[in-house]
Amino acid sequence: MKVVVTGGNGKLGRSVVERLRNEGHSVVNLDRAGDRGPGFARVEFTDYGQVSDALMGINDLHDGFDAVVHLAAIPAPAILPDAATFQNNMLSTYHVFQAARRAGIKRIVYASSETVLGLPFDTDPPYIPVDEEYPARPESTYSLVKHLEEQMAIQFTRWDPALSITALRFSNVMDPEDYAEFPSFDSDPMLRKWNLWGYIDGRDGAQAVLRSLKNGQPGFDRFIIAAADTVMSRSSAGLAAEVFGDVDIVKDVGEHETLLSIDKARRVLGYAPEHSWRDHVS
Repeated sequence: MKVVVTGGNGKLGRSVVERLRNEGHSVVNLDRAGDRGPGFARVEFTDYGQVSDALMGINDLHDGFDAVVHLAAIPAPAILPDAATFQNNMLSTYHVFQAARRAGIKRIVYASSETVLGLPFDTDPPYIPVDEEYPARPESTYSLVKHLEEQMAIQFTRWDPALSITALRFSNVMDPEDYAEFPSFDSDPMLRKWNLWGYIDGRDGAQAVLRSLKNGQPGFDRFIIAAADTVMSRSSAGLAAEVFGDVDIVKDVGEHETLLSIDKARRVLGYAPEHSWRDHVS
């Protein structure tokens, strides 16, 4: 496929661009930061004219796309003031969705977030492992935008039943060099309680994007994307019982199994995590 990746210079974006190119896809990277390189153009995503023009064609850089992977965003709460985060992320996603639709692109995969599940879980989740079945619980402006983006995607696909938009609720993205810190989490379960001790290796995040491009169906769908395990050496069931003792554990979980359920992503997309921090830390 001919794929445009927005935010391809970011932490997850770099892994996505590399994986797609290694799989033989033609990739153009649009970002508002980074050095110019092969298949790269600088775009300000809060400017609809720039986004639309970039998706329609940039000189000899491309002649149209089969799919959009939208990752460009302020990546977390508390990086910018709340209003700036809202303005940047909400406008950018609307511009990408709308420009893709105007350009006749029928396949969009984009980064939603685990935060819509209720992070940092100061209010207990309804059950553990958490999944896609309960209503969003945004607890920050960043998370609110992610929820609103999902609602917007539902309407875009209602307007155009041939359009496929897949929201990937990524957990905390990690690269191999980040794993040296993981053993220090064991001393205090509260250090990573905020996302049920979850994470996602950037390379597995890229796999989820690839599988979504291949297997996403017309309409809208959402998937939690996390590693198969937690960041902890302690048992998952024990952690849940200690920190969330009043919350029902609704399935038997393996010794280190993620409490951010990836069952739906496995079943529908064929997602199968290949990487664990345990392979990098002795």
